[in-house]
Amino acid sequence: MIFSPLGFSAAGLADACRIELERLEDDRGFFARAFCMEEFAAQGLPTHWVQANISYNRQAGTLRGLHYQSAPSIEAKIVRCIRGAIFDVIVDIRADSTHFGRWIGLELTAANRSMVYVPAGFAHGFQALEPDTELLYLHDTMFDPLRQAGLNALDPALGISWPLGVTGLSARDASLPNLSALKPLRP
Repeated sequence: MIFSPLGFSAAGLADACRIELERLEDDRGFFARAFCMEEFAAQGLPTHWVQANISYNRQAGTLRGLHYQSAPSIEAKIVRCIRGAIFDVIVDIRADSTHFGRWIGLELTAANRSMVYVPAGFAHGFQALEPDTELLYLHDTMFDPLRQAGLNALDPALGISWPLGVTGLSARDASLPNLSALKPLRP
């Protein structure tokens, strides 16, 4: 059996990428590699993941984010939707980036099985597009409650076009600062 490599493609912001599973299919279904240390290293991506988290969202429209961790706990993530569908958004908040404040949105679904690599120095959030949506995250840095931070996902200066009416926004996320008040990260 020949193992299938991962497919990496630029996601539209420096260092971010979309990761596609390349499937070996037969009449039983398929096999696909979700992670390979050598393939990630060849792309310049982290190869050591220290934490995996799951996010479950009951209602379509639920908005979570935009979250990140500040120094010295700045983290990179891989995000995959394992049930349902999301509109996944990442925002470049790196101090030295020519893309500071720019965002991209990708549709990640259980059906398309795509993943997104969120580089260190990016804020991340998503909106559930279907009820009962579930995500799996991998993190290269442990969660640090003293360094958790965020950016207001509804900031008009960002101009994010959320596909559905926003529901389920936590009080914490609603009170996050706008981009103009943000101290840029130095990963």
